[in-house]
Amino acid sequence: MTESTPRAGTVRLTDRQPVVTGPEMLAGLVPPPQFDDATFESYRADSAYPSQESAKELLQRFAGRGTAAKRGGLFRRAPKEPELKPGVYLDGGFGVGKTHLLASIYHAMPARRKYFGSFIEYTALVGALGYKNTVDLLRGADLICIDEFELDDPGDTMVMTRLLGELVTSGTRLAATSNTPPNALGEGRFAAQDFLREIHQMSDSFQTIRIDGVDFRQRAIDGHAVVLDEAAYAARVDAAAAAGTASDDEFDDLIRHLARVHPSRYIRLIDGIDLVGLRGVRELTDQSEALRFVAFVDRVYDAQVPIAATGRALDAAFSEEMLAGGYRKKYLRATSRLNALTHSA
Repeated sequence: MTESTPRAGTVRLTDRQPVVTGPEMLAGLVPPPQFDDATFESYRADSAYPSQESAKELLQRFAGRGTAAKRGGLFRRAPKEPELKPGVYLDGGFGVGKTHLLASIYHAMPARRKYFGSFIEYTALVGALGYKNTVDLLRGADLICIDEFELDDPGDTMVMTRLLGELVTSGTRLAATSNTPPNALGEGRFAAQDFLREIHQMSDSFQTIRIDGVDFRQRAIDGHAVVLDEAAYAARVDAAAAAGTASDDEFDDLIRHLARVHPSRYIRLIDGIDLVGLRGVRELTDQSEALRFVAFVDRVYDAQVPIAATGRALDAAFSEEMLAGGYRKKYLRATSRLNALTHSA
């Protein structure tokens, strides 16, 4: 049962009604705080997966930081480097360092105007400002970085392919990450065959770079997401509230609230929060609820805010039917992040 008022020292996310303006969205298109200091040098390539080191070397070249080309001899021409496309597309599993590399590109490229945001942040920008105004604002940018690239519906497909197409023709370079190769975006989620031309046109702008590996979030984590009993949960929330600010919400209340807040504003829901507390976690069986929760988890993970929870383990929050469907990769990414966040609480 939901309490009428939160305990002293805590807040409810469900009481927050965040508002974000278009200019604020644009100003916020920078790497998440956890990647403020991400560099190619700090990327720890796993020697068991050579594609990680290969990807780093190619991306250094893309960012203008590649090693100097070998000089030719007296009668030999220097080997010619293969021409790079205007965009690079990092395709790989969860936790192999794609976002770290994307942020490294952002920090390394000597660009006057550059932007870094999740896919949903760019579509939200279009929603807030309109398509033409968004193009006008982004036109002339030297670099656009897009994390977690996904095309979940026909509207997003049309908007993003048009937007990227216009930016590329004006000289903008692109860098993106996803768990799905660009020519497979949309598969299993909507009638992708109806948009193949647009999808293929967009993928022609990218050089796909495959990055293999093991999810780094799971390397140091044994087992499943942490589940607390009521007493341990109350102690954890109270401790976080005493040291800073903790939220304390019923899981169902938060799920309902997420339907009333645009996903572009989820980051503002957790402004100033040091711990997210969720009581009574249950299995999600509604696709819309689950996808909104995924978007929320992405923002919590970007901000590196720990989660404390009671009820069902958060790594079991998505039904087996969902995990077998077209959004499988999104749910698995969220599961990986939820597991890590409960262990950091």
